[in-house]
Amino acid sequence: MPLRVPLEKPHPDIDRFVRVLMGQEQAERPPLVEYIVDPVIRKPITTELLGREWVEPSVDDPTSWDRYWDNFIQFWYRMGYDFVRFEIALPFPAKGLVGDDPTMAGGRRGWVDQHHGVITNWEEYERYPWPKLSDADLSPFEYLSAHLPDGMGLILSHGAGVFEHLSNILSLEGLCLLLHDDPELVQTVADRIGGLMVQFYERVLQIPRVAVIFPGDDMGFRTQTLVPPDVLRRCVLPWHKRFAALAHARGIPYFLHSCGNLLEIMENLIEDVRIDGKHSFEDAILPVEQFQERFGTRIAVLGGLDVNLLAGGTPDEVRAAVRRLRETCGARGRYAIGSGNSVPSYVPVPNYLAMVDEALA
Repeated sequence: MPLRVPLEKPHPDIDRFVRVLMGQEQAERPPLVEYIVDPVIRKPITTELLGREWVEPSVDDPTSWDRYWDNFIQFWYRMGYDFVRFEIALPFPAKGLVGDDPTMAGGRRGWVDQHHGVITNWEEYERYPWPKLSDADLSPFEYLSAHLPDGMGLILSHGAGVFEHLSNILSLEGLCLLLHDDPELVQTVADRIGGLMVQFYERVLQIPRVAVIFPGDDMGFRTQTLVPPDVLRRCVLPWHKRFAALAHARGIPYFLHSCGNLLEIMENLIEDVRIDGKHSFEDAILPVEQFQERFGTRIAVLGGLDVNLLAGGTPDEVRAAVRRLRETCGARGRYAIGSGNSVPSYVPVPNYLAMVDEALA
Protein backbone atom coordinates (compact mmCIF):
# COMPACT_ATOMS: atom_id res chain seq x y z
CA MET A 1 0.00 0.00 0.00
CA PRO A 2 1.51 3.38 -0.98
CA LEU A 3 2.16 5.68 1.94
CA ARG A 4 0.33 8.99 2.29
CA VAL A 5 2.94 10.30 4.72
CA PRO A 6 4.83 12.54 4.97
CA LEU A 7 2.10 14.95 3.92
CA GLU A 8 2.88 17.38 1.14
CA LYS A 9 0.40 20.02 2.31
CA PRO A 10 -0.49 19.47 5.96
CA HIS A 11 -3.39 21.34 7.49
CA PRO A 12 -2.69 21.37 11.23
CA ASP A 13 -5.44 22.65 13.50
CA ILE A 14 -4.44 22.76 17.13
CA ASP A 15 -7.75 24.35 18.10
CA ARG A 16 -9.63 21.40 16.62
CA PHE A 17 -7.25 18.99 18.38
CA VAL A 18 -8.11 20.56 21.73
CA ARG A 19 -11.86 20.75 21.01
CA VAL A 20 -11.99 17.06 20.09
CA LEU A 21 -10.11 15.94 23.19
CA MET A 22 -12.10 18.21 25.48
CA GLY A 23 -15.35 16.74 24.13
CA GLN A 24 -16.44 19.93 22.38
CA GLU A 25 -16.38 18.45 18.86
CA GLN A 26 -16.88 14.98 17.40
CA ALA A 27 -14.21 14.20 14.82
CA GLU A 28 -14.77 12.06 11.75
CA ARG A 29 -11.12 11.09 12.07
CA PRO A 30 -9.41 11.18 15.48
CA PRO A 31 -6.34 13.42 15.58
CA LEU A 32 -2.84 12.06 15.98
CA VAL A 33 -1.02 12.21 19.28
CA GLU A 34 2.45 11.15 20.38
CA TYR A 35 4.51 11.63 23.50
CA ILE A 36 8.05 11.05 22.17
CA VAL A 37 9.42 9.89 18.83
CA ASP A 38 13.01 8.74 19.24
CA PRO A 39 15.67 10.40 17.05
CA VAL A 40 16.58 6.96 15.67
CA ILE A 41 13.09 6.92 14.12
CA ARG A 42 13.05 10.59 13.11
CA LYS A 43 16.43 10.55 11.37
CA PRO A 44 15.65 8.27 8.38
CA ILE A 45 12.26 9.92 7.92
CA THR A 46 13.86 13.36 7.96
CA THR A 47 16.57 12.45 5.48
CA GLU A 48 14.95 9.87 3.20
CA LEU A 49 11.32 11.02 3.12
CA LEU A 50 11.55 14.72 3.90
CA GLY A 51 14.77 15.16 1.93
CA ARG A 52 16.41 17.26 4.64
CA GLU A 53 19.95 17.06 5.94
CA TRP A 54 20.12 15.57 9.43
CA VAL A 55 21.79 17.89 11.91
CA GLU A 56 23.40 16.89 15.19
CA PRO A 57 23.40 20.04 17.36
CA SER A 58 26.78 21.05 18.69
CA VAL A 59 27.97 23.65 21.19
CA ASP A 60 30.79 24.36 18.74
CA ASP A 61 28.31 25.40 16.02
CA PRO A 62 25.55 27.66 17.37
CA THR A 63 23.69 27.64 14.05
CA SER A 64 23.34 23.86 14.26
CA TRP A 65 20.73 24.26 16.96
CA ASP A 66 18.41 26.32 14.76
CA ARG A 67 18.75 23.80 11.95
CA TYR A 68 18.10 20.94 14.38
CA TRP A 69 14.91 22.59 15.65
CA ASP A 70 13.79 23.35 12.09
CA ASN A 71 14.07 19.63 11.32
CA PHE A 72 12.23 18.83 14.52
CA ILE A 73 9.33 21.11 13.61
CA GLN A 74 9.17 19.79 10.05
CA PHE A 75 8.99 16.21 11.28
CA TRP A 76 5.90 16.85 13.44
CA TYR A 77 4.35 19.08 10.78
CA ARG A 78 4.81 16.80 7.78
CA MET A 79 3.81 13.67 9.69
CA GLY A 80 0.38 15.14 10.26
CA TYR A 81 0.44 16.25 13.89
CA ASP A 82 -1.32 19.42 15.02
CA PHE A 83 1.46 20.25 17.46
CA VAL A 84 5.09 19.97 18.37
CA ARG A 85 5.70 18.33 21.72
CA PHE A 86 8.93 18.90 23.62
CA GLU A 87 10.09 18.78 27.23
CA ILE A 88 12.87 20.35 29.24
CA ALA A 89 13.81 19.45 32.80
CA LEU A 90 15.37 21.23 35.70
CA PRO A 91 18.64 19.45 36.52
CA PHE A 92 17.93 17.21 39.50
CA PRO A 93 21.14 15.14 39.88
CA ALA A 94 20.75 11.41 40.52
CA LYS A 95 22.98 8.37 40.31
CA GLY A 96 22.96 6.74 36.89
CA LEU A 97 24.00 3.58 35.11
CA VAL A 98 24.99 3.15 31.48
CA GLY A 99 24.96 0.01 29.37
CA ASP A 100 25.27 -1.16 25.78
CA ASP A 101 22.18 -0.87 23.61
CA PRO A 102 22.64 -1.27 19.84
CA THR A 103 19.22 0.26 19.15
CA MET A 104 20.30 3.64 20.53
CA ALA A 105 22.22 6.32 18.71
CA GLY A 106 25.78 5.88 19.94
CA GLY A 107 25.04 2.34 21.09
CA ARG A 108 24.59 3.23 24.78
CA ARG A 109 21.54 3.66 27.01
CA GLY A 110 21.35 5.25 30.46
CA TRP A 111 19.29 4.26 33.47
CA VAL A 112 18.78 5.69 36.92
CA ASP A 113 20.28 3.66 39.77
CA GLN A 114 17.25 2.41 41.69
CA HIS A 115 19.26 1.03 44.62
CA HIS A 116 21.46 3.94 45.71
CA GLY A 117 20.06 7.41 46.19
CA VAL A 118 21.95 10.69 46.44
CA ILE A 119 19.79 11.68 49.42
CA THR A 120 19.50 9.15 52.23
CA ASN A 121 19.40 11.49 55.24
CA TRP A 122 18.90 15.12 56.24
CA GLU A 123 22.57 16.00 55.92
CA GLU A 124 22.58 14.88 52.29
CA TYR A 125 19.35 16.79 51.72
CA GLU A 126 21.06 19.98 52.90
CA ARG A 127 24.10 19.35 50.67
CA TYR A 128 22.07 18.44 47.57
CA PRO A 129 22.61 20.92 44.68
CA TRP A 130 18.99 21.97 44.29
CA PRO A 131 18.50 23.62 40.89
CA LYS A 132 17.24 27.12 40.22
CA LEU A 133 14.78 28.07 37.50
CA SER A 134 17.63 29.80 35.68
CA ASP A 135 19.36 26.41 35.36
CA ALA A 136 16.76 25.30 32.79
CA ASP A 137 17.49 26.59 29.29
CA LEU A 138 14.06 27.41 27.89
CA SER A 139 15.37 28.76 24.59
CA PRO A 140 14.23 25.64 22.67
CA PHE A 141 10.66 26.32 23.79
CA GLU A 142 10.99 29.90 22.62
CA TYR A 143 12.50 28.93 19.25
CA LEU A 144 9.79 26.36 18.61
CA SER A 145 7.09 28.87 19.55
CA ALA A 146 8.48 31.48 17.15
CA HIS A 147 8.83 29.09 14.19
CA LEU A 148 5.70 26.96 14.26
CA PRO A 149 3.76 26.69 10.98
CA ASP A 150 0.31 28.26 10.94
CA GLY A 151 -2.26 26.12 12.71
CA MET A 152 0.18 24.28 14.95
CA GLY A 153 0.49 24.61 18.72
CA LEU A 154 3.06 23.75 21.34
CA ILE A 155 2.65 20.89 23.79
CA LEU A 156 5.22 21.33 26.54
CA SER A 157 6.18 19.82 29.84
CA HIS A 158 8.84 19.43 32.46
CA GLY A 159 10.93 16.37 31.71
CA ALA A 160 9.89 13.79 34.33
CA GLY A 161 7.41 14.44 37.12
CA VAL A 162 7.48 14.76 40.88
CA PHE A 163 7.37 11.02 41.57
CA GLU A 164 10.01 10.21 38.98
CA HIS A 165 12.40 12.80 40.37
CA LEU A 166 11.61 11.75 43.93
CA SER A 167 12.33 8.09 43.19
CA ASN A 168 15.45 9.03 41.20
CA ILE A 169 16.95 11.27 43.87
CA LEU A 170 16.22 8.85 46.72
CA SER A 171 16.33 5.76 44.46
CA LEU A 172 13.24 3.58 44.40
CA GLU A 173 14.72 1.27 47.02
CA GLY A 174 15.78 4.21 49.18
CA LEU A 175 12.34 5.78 48.85
CA CYS A 176 10.69 2.63 50.11
CA LEU A 177 13.04 2.44 53.10
CA LEU A 178 12.62 6.12 53.95
CA LEU A 179 8.83 5.85 53.82
CA HIS A 180 9.24 3.63 56.87
CA ASP A 181 12.28 5.22 58.52
CA ASP A 182 11.79 8.93 57.84
CA PRO A 183 8.54 9.84 56.01
CA GLU A 184 9.08 13.51 56.86
CA LEU A 185 12.23 13.55 54.73
CA VAL A 186 10.33 11.99 51.84
CA GLN A 187 7.63 14.65 52.07
CA THR A 188 10.21 17.43 52.30
CA VAL A 189 12.07 16.23 49.20
CA ALA A 190 8.80 15.86 47.27
CA ASP A 191 7.70 19.35 48.25
CA ARG A 192 11.06 20.85 47.28
CA ILE A 193 10.79 19.22 43.85
CA GLY A 194 7.16 20.25 43.40
CA GLY A 195 7.80 23.85 44.42
CA LEU A 196 10.59 24.21 41.88
CA MET A 197 8.39 22.69 39.18
CA VAL A 198 5.63 25.20 39.97
CA GLN A 199 8.11 27.98 39.18
CA PHE A 200 9.01 26.16 35.96
CA TYR A 201 5.39 25.92 34.78
CA GLU A 202 4.64 29.51 35.75
CA ARG A 203 7.44 30.57 33.40
CA VAL A 204 6.60 28.10 30.62
CA LEU A 205 2.97 29.16 30.52
CA GLN A 206 4.09 32.66 29.51
CA ILE A 207 5.46 31.31 26.20
CA PRO A 208 3.18 32.06 23.23
CA ARG A 209 1.30 29.27 21.43
CA VAL A 210 1.39 26.79 24.31
CA ALA A 211 -1.79 24.78 23.74
CA VAL A 212 -1.47 21.88 26.20
CA ILE A 213 0.65 20.93 29.21
CA PHE A 214 1.40 17.23 28.85
CA PRO A 215 3.92 15.93 31.42
CA GLY A 216 5.05 12.42 32.22
CA ASP A 217 5.25 10.92 35.69
CA ASP A 218 5.43 7.11 35.78
CA MET A 219 3.82 5.96 39.02
CA GLY A 220 2.97 2.32 38.42
CA PHE A 221 3.98 -1.05 37.07
CA ARG A 222 1.97 -3.92 35.64
CA THR A 223 -0.19 -4.78 38.65
CA GLN A 224 -0.30 -1.67 40.84
CA THR A 225 1.33 1.62 41.80
CA LEU A 226 5.05 1.60 42.59
CA VAL A 227 4.42 2.80 46.14
CA PRO A 228 1.19 2.64 48.17
CA PRO A 229 -1.55 4.85 46.69
CA ASP A 230 -1.78 6.89 49.89
CA VAL A 231 1.87 7.92 49.47
CA LEU A 232 1.09 9.24 46.00
CA ARG A 233 -2.04 11.00 47.29
CA ARG A 234 0.01 12.68 50.01
CA CYS A 235 3.33 13.45 48.33
CA VAL A 236 2.77 13.61 44.57
CA LEU A 237 -0.81 14.22 43.44
CA PRO A 238 -1.17 17.58 45.25
CA TRP A 239 1.61 18.90 43.02
CA HIS A 240 -0.05 17.63 39.87
CA LYS A 241 -3.16 19.41 41.10
CA ARG A 242 -1.13 22.64 41.29
CA PHE A 243 0.26 22.14 37.79
CA ALA A 244 -3.18 21.38 36.39
CA ALA A 245 -4.61 24.49 38.05
CA LEU A 246 -1.90 26.61 36.44
CA ALA A 247 -2.76 25.20 33.01
CA HIS A 248 -6.49 25.67 33.56
CA ALA A 249 -5.96 29.26 34.67
CA ARG A 250 -4.31 29.81 31.28
CA GLY A 251 -7.34 28.15 29.63
CA ILE A 252 -5.50 25.07 28.33
CA PRO A 253 -5.78 21.34 29.12
CA TYR A 254 -3.56 19.29 31.40
CA PHE A 255 -2.87 15.78 30.07
CA LEU A 256 -0.89 13.19 32.01
CA HIS A 257 1.41 10.46 30.69
CA SER A 258 1.92 7.85 33.40
CA CYS A 259 2.95 4.24 32.90
CA GLY A 260 1.72 1.31 34.92
CA ASN A 261 -1.48 0.28 36.64
CA LEU A 262 -2.98 3.44 38.16
CA LEU A 263 -6.53 2.19 38.68
CA GLU A 264 -6.33 2.75 42.44
CA ILE A 265 -5.68 6.46 41.95
CA MET A 266 -7.67 7.18 38.78
CA GLU A 267 -10.54 8.76 40.71
CA ASN A 268 -8.05 11.02 42.47
CA LEU A 269 -6.49 11.99 39.15
CA ILE A 270 -9.85 12.79 37.60
CA GLU A 271 -11.78 14.35 40.47
CA ASP A 272 -9.05 15.97 42.58
CA VAL A 273 -6.08 16.61 40.30
CA ARG A 274 -8.53 17.28 37.44
CA ILE A 275 -6.47 15.90 34.58
CA ASP A 276 -8.12 16.41 31.20
CA GLY A 277 -6.63 13.36 29.52
CA LYS A 278 -4.65 10.18 30.22
CA HIS A 279 -1.82 8.71 28.17
CA SER A 280 0.21 5.51 28.36
CA PHE A 281 -1.58 2.20 28.00
CA GLU A 282 -0.41 -1.39 27.83
CA ASP A 283 -2.64 -4.26 26.73
CA ALA A 284 -1.19 -6.50 29.46
CA ILE A 285 -2.48 -4.03 32.09
CA LEU A 286 -5.73 -2.71 30.60
CA PRO A 287 -6.34 -2.29 26.86
CA VAL A 288 -7.14 1.27 25.91
CA GLU A 289 -10.62 0.30 24.70
CA GLN A 290 -11.51 -0.99 28.17
CA PHE A 291 -10.02 2.05 29.87
CA GLN A 292 -12.11 4.30 27.66
CA GLU A 293 -15.26 2.36 28.50
CA ARG A 294 -14.65 3.13 32.17
CA PHE A 295 -13.36 6.69 32.05
CA GLY A 296 -13.74 8.05 28.54
CA THR A 297 -16.82 10.17 29.19
CA ARG A 298 -14.90 12.16 31.81
CA ILE A 299 -11.42 12.59 30.33
CA ALA A 300 -9.72 12.32 26.97
CA VAL A 301 -7.97 9.07 26.08
CA LEU A 302 -4.66 9.43 24.24
CA GLY A 303 -2.88 6.81 22.16
CA GLY A 304 -3.11 3.17 23.16
CA LEU A 305 -1.59 1.21 20.27
CA ASP A 306 0.38 -1.35 22.27
CA VAL A 307 4.14 -0.85 21.88
CA ASN A 308 4.71 -4.61 21.84
CA LEU A 309 2.69 -4.79 18.63
CA LEU A 310 4.21 -1.60 17.25
CA ALA A 311 7.72 -3.00 17.82
CA GLY A 312 7.16 -6.66 17.00
CA GLY A 313 4.24 -6.83 14.57
CA THR A 314 4.10 -6.39 10.83
CA PRO A 315 2.99 -3.17 9.14
CA ASP A 316 -0.28 -4.88 8.16
CA GLU A 317 -0.89 -5.92 11.78
CA VAL A 318 -0.21 -2.37 12.91
CA ARG A 319 -2.67 -1.02 10.33
CA ALA A 320 -5.35 -3.46 11.45
CA ALA A 321 -4.87 -2.41 15.09
CA VAL A 322 -5.17 1.26 14.16
CA ARG A 323 -8.41 0.57 12.29
CA ARG A 324 -9.81 -1.17 15.38
CA LEU A 325 -8.93 1.82 17.53
CA ARG A 326 -10.59 4.20 15.09
CA GLU A 327 -13.74 2.07 15.02
CA THR A 328 -13.96 1.70 18.80
CA CYS A 329 -12.26 4.54 20.66
CA GLY A 330 -12.48 6.99 17.79
CA ALA A 331 -16.20 6.44 17.37
CA ARG A 332 -16.82 7.21 21.04
CA GLY A 333 -14.98 10.55 20.88
CA ARG A 334 -12.47 12.39 23.05
CA TYR A 335 -9.77 10.20 21.55
CA ALA A 336 -6.47 10.67 19.70
CA ILE A 337 -4.55 7.88 17.96
CA GLY A 338 -0.92 7.08 18.71
CA SER A 339 1.33 4.63 20.47
CA GLY A 340 0.50 3.31 23.89
CA ASN A 341 3.65 4.84 25.33
CA SER A 342 6.08 6.42 22.86
CA VAL A 343 7.95 5.47 19.70
CA PRO A 344 11.28 4.10 21.00
CA SER A 345 14.39 3.41 18.99
CA TYR A 346 13.63 -0.28 18.53
CA VAL A 347 10.34 0.25 16.67
CA PRO A 348 10.81 -0.49 12.95
CA VAL A 349 10.37 2.66 10.91
CA PRO A 350 7.89 0.93 8.52
CA ASN A 351 5.68 0.11 11.52
CA TYR A 352 5.68 3.70 12.74
CA LEU A 353 4.86 4.92 9.24
CA ALA A 354 2.06 2.36 8.97
CA MET A 355 0.54 3.58 12.25
CA VAL A 356 0.54 7.23 11.22
CA ASP A 357 -0.52 6.53 7.65
CA GLU A 358 -3.50 4.43 8.70
CA ALA A 359 -4.52 6.95 11.33
CA LEU A 360 -4.61 9.69 8.68
CA ALA A 361 -6.53 7.59 6.14
